[in-house]
Amino acid sequence: MPKPTIDDVARLAGVSPKTVSRVVNREPNVRAATRERVQQAIAELSYHPNQFARNLASHRSRLIALIYDDPSAYEVPSSGYILRLQQGTLKACRDASYELLIHPCRYNSRQVVDELRTLIAQVRPAGIILAAPLSNMPKIVASIEASGTPLVRLSPGSEIPGHRVVATNDREISAEMTRYLASLGHHRIAFIKGHRQHKAVGLRYLGYLDGLRGAGLERADELVVAGDNSVGSGERCAEQLLQLPHPPTAIFAANDDMAAGVLRVAARNEVKVPEELSVAGCDDISLARQIHPMLTTIRQPLVTMAERAAWSIIDGAVDDGPGGGMEIVAGTIQYRESTGPAPD
Repeated sequence: MPKPTIDDVARLAGVSPKTVSRVVNREPNVRAATRERVQQAIAELSYHPNQFARNLASHRSRLIALIYDDPSAYEVPSSGYILRLQQGTLKACRDASYELLIHPCRYNSRQVVDELRTLIAQVRPAGIILAAPLSNMPKIVASIEASGTPLVRLSPGSEIPGHRVVATNDREISAEMTRYLASLGHHRIAFIKGHRQHKAVGLRYLGYLDGLRGAGLERADELVVAGDNSVGSGERCAEQLLQLPHPPTAIFAANDDMAAGVLRVAARNEVKVPEELSVAGCDDISLARQIHPMLTTIRQPLVTMAERAAWSIIDGAVDDGPGGGMEIVAGTIQYRESTGPAPD
């Protein structure tokens, strides 16, 4: 049996081949009833568009590139963040018959700009999703913009006029977590900062300060230490905090990997969690539910954020360029076993 063609779909749906093409390519200005009729005809005939012909017609591939910082560059690499970005992007790509290219690169490499230029020239993606911390680095952003490729920046730390941005409410939800710890009776709440290049993670520190003020607590410089988002840095910071003459009764880490490092140090030093020390994190990666005790954390909606970013490219892929605006996807606190009332 010959494969169905776009003309077969058009005849069955009672529309022109051009209308079928517009539906397949998710172009706007197609009436909902017409779109539904065409989609029913596509399903009935098991029609699959000629991907190569579509690419030639549009002068671009039906491919989205997800570019992120290479986790293998770190002492204790974390893959949870990347896996959730991939999961969300893949969901949108599969629904829209797009392909996904994943490309790790080292943000501090001298060759990163040339690397991205070569990548874009070779694959000519329909758009690029740029994850933090790459999304807030001017030279990297500028190299993509110069190619004319639609770009969506994930969590760059601020809104950029004329740019598509998808982010979460890092500052507000971190303030809420800090107030929650204070409501449990904790007066000495420590904070472990994340990687200094990750501006969105920096917003979590500002949220911590907001939360202290909201709870009527004073900031103590010795309770704020700098990590780099890795488990190992969480361990080093926890050792430093727990050796203080007056150690904290709660530690809030800017991501789950560092919080996991805190739990490891507490176990080695026979500090009971949460009876003697409460621990909280941010991101809600799978590790947060696998460690003991299970981690109280902020669920960063990475899957939804990546999916929204991909749809932003897909829906705008027939346009001349990306639109601006910031979309906020709110995070939520997941209350688990690692936090409890402050010790007497």
